[in-house]
Amino acid sequence: MESSIKKIPKSQVDLKIEISSEEFNGFIEKAISALEKDLEVKGFRKGKAPKEIVEKEIGQERILAEAANLAINENYKKAVLEQKLEPISQPEVSILKLARGNPLIFQIKVAILPEIKLTDYKKIASQVEKKKISVSEKETEDALVWVQKSRANFTPLQTPAKEGDFIEIEYQSPQINSSQKMKDVFSLGKGQFLAGFEENLMGMKTGDEKTFSLSAPKDYFKKELAGKNIDFTVKINLVQKMELPEINDDLARSLGKFVNLEGLKENIKERLTMEKKEEENQRAKNEVLEKISQGTNFEIPDILVQHEEENLFRDFKQMVAQNLKISFEEYLTAVRQTEKNLKESFQKEAQKRVRHFLILKEIGKSENISVTDEEINAETNKTIKNYPPDKVKKLDLPRLKDYTKEVIYNQKVLQRLESFSR
Repeated sequence: MESSIKKIPKSQVDLKIEISSEEFNGFIEKAISALEKDLEVKGFRKGKAPKEIVEKEIGQERILAEAANLAINENYKKAVLEQKLEPISQPEVSILKLARGNPLIFQIKVAILPEIKLTDYKKIASQVEKKKISVSEKETEDALVWVQKSRANFTPLQTPAKEGDFIEIEYQSPQINSSQKMKDVFSLGKGQFLAGFEENLMGMKTGDEKTFSLSAPKDYFKKELAGKNIDFTVKINLVQKMELPEINDDLARSLGKFVNLEGLKENIKERLTMEKKEEENQRAKNEVLEKISQGTNFEIPDILVQHEEENLFRDFKQMVAQNLKISFEEYLTAVRQTEKNLKESFQKEAQKRVRHFLILKEIGKSENISVTDEEINAETNKTIKNYPPDKVKKLDLPRLKDYTKEVIYNQKVLQRLESFSR
C-alpha cells in the first residue's frame, strides 16, 4: 500500500491510497470466499461449486465491489496510522481505478483534528490575576431580607388589592407572545412591568378580569413596539396579605442552627464570600482560556461546530419547553423567528466552545493529563444516583461515560492552568 496526503481547508485532508494489483488480488479472493458462503448453485452442495461457476453466478461487478470495500476498510485504517491522523468525520470515498489485474486506487476525504501550535499558555496563566473578594454590609442585609421573605406568612384576601399585597395574575396581550397566556406573582407596586400596568390592578379582587391599553415608551426594549399602544387582559387569580417576620434572634433560631441574629449574618456573609470566590475563579479561568485562544491560530473543523450548534439548539428547545411551558413552534411564532435563523444564531458561541475544547485538549496533551477508569466510574455513579430508578435504565451509559471523561479532563487542565498563576 502507498498513501499520500493533501491538506484542504477547514481541517480536512484528501488521502490518496494505491493498492498493488497483487495485493488487490488477495482481497478479490477474500470477497469470493465471503460471497459464496450463502450462494446456492444448482447441482452442487453449498460451498462446493467450482470457482469459475461461482464467479459467474456472483458476477464480476459484485466481486470487485466487495473486494474494494474490504480493501478500503483495511487500508484506510493503515493509512490513518501511517499518516498519524485523528479523523473526526465519516470518510468520503471516491474510487479512482477499479479493475481486475490492476492496482486499486481510491481517494478519501475526511475531517481531522487540527494541528494546534499553542501560544505560551503558562506565561498567560501566570499573568492573569484574581480580583480581591469582599462582601459589603448591604449585600449581607439584602440576603437577610430574602431570608425574611422566604419565611413570610400569606393570608388570602377578599378585599380590593392595594399596594404591598402579594398577588397572582394571569395575563395576555395580542402584541406580546401572540396572546399566549402568561402567569406571574409579585408584591403589588414592586413588579417590573410597563409603567401604568400595576396601577390598573389596584382595587381589583380575586377573580376580577380587566382589559386596558398602555403606551410603550420610545426606548422600549422591544423596538417593534416602541411608542405604540399595547393591549392587556389581566385576571387576578389570588390576592394575599404578606406578613413578614421580624429580623431578630427568633428568626435566626427558627432556621435551626443559629443561636442569634449575628450567627445568621456571619453564615450569610461566609456563603456569599464562597459564591463570589467561585464566580471569580470561573471568571479567571475563562479569561486565561480566552487569552490563550486569542494567541493560538488554527482551523476549526466545520463538523465540530455544526455538532456544537446542534447541542446548543437542543438545549435551548428544552429550556423553552421547561421554563416557558409552550411548544417550540409557538415560541418561534412569538419571537418571529425561523428555526434555521435561530440555529444560525448559535454559530458564534459554538465556534468559541469548539476552540476552547480543542485548546484544552492540546494543553492536556502537553501536560500529560489523563483520566482513569476509576475516576470516570466514580463520577458516573454520582450522576446516576441523581436519576429516578425508572430513568436509569434509559440512560445511554457509554455516552454518559464519554461525557464524564471529557468534563473531568477539562477540569484537570483548567486546574493545571490555575497552578501557573501567581
